[in-house]
Amino acid sequence: MRPPTMPQRLGAEFLGTFWLVFGGCGAAIFAAGFLAPNVVSGGSLHLGIGFLGVALAFGLTVVTMAYAVGHVSGAHFNPAVTIGVAVARRFEWKDVPAYVVSQVLGGLLAGLCLWAIARGAPGFDATGSMAANGYGEHSPGGYSLVAVLCAEILLTAVFVYVILGATDSRAPEGFAPIAIGLALTLIHLVSIPISNTSVNPARSTAVAFFNGNGAPGQLWLFWVAPIIGAAIAGATFHLITGVDRRDRDISGEIDPEDLRVAEGVDPDAPR
Repeated sequence: MRPPTMPQRLGAEFLGTFWLVFGGCGAAIFAAGFLAPNVVSGGSLHLGIGFLGVALAFGLTVVTMAYAVGHVSGAHFNPAVTIGVAVARRFEWKDVPAYVVSQVLGGLLAGLCLWAIARGAPGFDATGSMAANGYGEHSPGGYSLVAVLCAEILLTAVFVYVILGATDSRAPEGFAPIAIGLALTLIHLVSIPISNTSVNPARSTAVAFFNGNGAPGQLWLFWVAPIIGAAIAGATFHLITGVDRRDRDISGEIDPEDLRVAEGVDPDAPR
């Protein structure tokens, strides 16, 4: 089987990040606090999915796309993850910029689609209503810059630890997307009130400029903190777990030595 080409890998990252932002932020924008008319009482019924539903939505986007295209690109869907696995020497640094650009572009397209759909509701105002991340007055719970910085670093580090462990060759095969998706769900359950949960610079960038209301000016934190957290995890995973794969060949290139046929073996024999 031929390995995926770089354009195919980048397409998978674009699609996966698009779905993560569209599904996760879409759940927050359209379904988290949905009110429906109550024909009996004349008031309103709250049919929204709340924090739990939004957390599950983000987790499900990762699970579904990891199974769909993880075998193509590795299912990063997150610049911090790409950098973290590169620090862990599980991914080549030369491919990091292309992955990050694809992820950001996929997220921005999702943000544009969400903005376009949301405008279809009468009276909708995108300002402050696009599930952007923030601190201080733009944090759902009013948490300070330092609090949000610490939470995003810590939670991104744990997320990358889970990814590195679940994708190790000694982990149960085929279950990595479930573990990673559940980890992201738990992260959201903890931190939606703190920062609206980023742990992903592409997710934050995707909606910040459509949201406005101070989100673009605070976007720097949601790049810096997740990258720091991911780098910490990538640099320390082998120290904590004893699983050291830093000496492995991750280039994907076939060594000429591997193509040599042993003496006495028919090179044209079916295999």
